[in-house]
Amino acid sequence: MKLPELRIGNLIAKVPIIQGGMAIRLSTARLAAAVANEGGIGLIAASGMPLDELRYEIKLARKLSPTGIIGINAMVAASAFADLVKTAIEEGIDLVVAGAGFSRDMFALGKESGTPIVPIVSSGKLAKISEKLGAAAIIVEGCEAGGHLGTDRSSREIVPEVVAAVKNIPVIGAGAVLEGKDIVEMLKLGASGVQMGSRFAASEECNASDELKKMYVRAEKPEDIVLIDSPVGLPGQAIKNKFAESILDGTVPPPTRCDRCLKHCSRKFCLIRALQRAQQGDVETGLVFSGNNMRRVDSILPVKDIFAKLQSEVAAID
Repeated sequence: MKLPELRIGNLIAKVPIIQGGMAIRLSTARLAAAVANEGGIGLIAASGMPLDELRYEIKLARKLSPTGIIGINAMVAASAFADLVKTAIEEGIDLVVAGAGFSRDMFALGKESGTPIVPIVSSGKLAKISEKLGAAAIIVEGCEAGGHLGTDRSSREIVPEVVAAVKNIPVIGAGAVLEGKDIVEMLKLGASGVQMGSRFAASEECNASDELKKMYVRAEKPEDIVLIDSPVGLPGQAIKNKFAESILDGTVPPPTRCDRCLKHCSRKFCLIRALQRAQQGDVETGLVFSGNNMRRVDSILPVKDIFAKLQSEVAAID
C-alpha cells in the first residue's frame, strides 16, 4: 500500500503521520523537527512551558526543519492554554493541536491568524461541533491512547463514527498506532492519517531521560499499564510504578505548593511536577503516561529509522 499525503488546510504532509505532543518536555524541537524532516507533522508539547521557552523551541524547530510542518500541542485544561496558543501563533506555528478538554474560544484565535486548529475528540458529536466552529481537522483518540482519555471506547470504533459525522475536514486516528499495519487499519476505517505518540516516546530524539525511555521498552505486559485519576478530572493512562500505585491506593502525597497551572484541579497531586520528575529520570516517583500497547515497542530508534520501518511495513500490505 502507498501512503497518501495528509492535507490540513493549506498544509500538505508527504507522510500522513502526526507525532503526538507529549508533555512535559518529551516532545520538544529536536523530536518535532526530526519528524517534520521525514515528511510528517512534528508537534512541540507546549503545556508546562514558560512562554519564552515555547518561543525558543519553535525557533529551534524552524532552524532544524526550515521547510517541515511544525505544530504545538497544548492542554485545554492548562491555565496558560490561551497564552500558549497566542504565543505559538505569534511565532508563526503551522498548526495547533488541542487536547485534555475542549474550548470554543480557540477556534476564533485560529480564524484571526489563519492557523489551523485541530482538536482531539472522542465522539462524532464533538467532531461535528468542532467542524462547525472552524476546526481544520479532527484527531480521534480512543481508550488505547496514552495520557488523558475522554472515553472508554476504542478509537477503531470511534473513527468511522467521526468520519461519518464531519463533511469537509480530515480525520486522524490515534491510539495504539505503533506499526505499519495499524496505520493501514486506520486508513481503511476512513482516516486520512494517524497520530503516534508511544512509538516516538521511545525515539532517540525524544527529550525524555534515558531512564524513562528504558521504562517504556520494559513495559511488556498488559498489566504494566494502569488508569489513574488525573487532577484535571479525566482518567489518565500510565505505566504502573510506585507513584501510580500510590494514586490508585489513595496514599499519593498532596502537593506542598500550588502554581495554579490548571484551570480546574483536584489537588490530589501536582500533575505538572509528577510528569516533570519522570521526564528528568525519576521514574518511580514520577508519572509516566503511556498508551496501553506500549509493550509492542521494544527498542529505542532514531526517528529516521522509525519512518523507514513504518513505510516498509505499509508497503508490504496490499
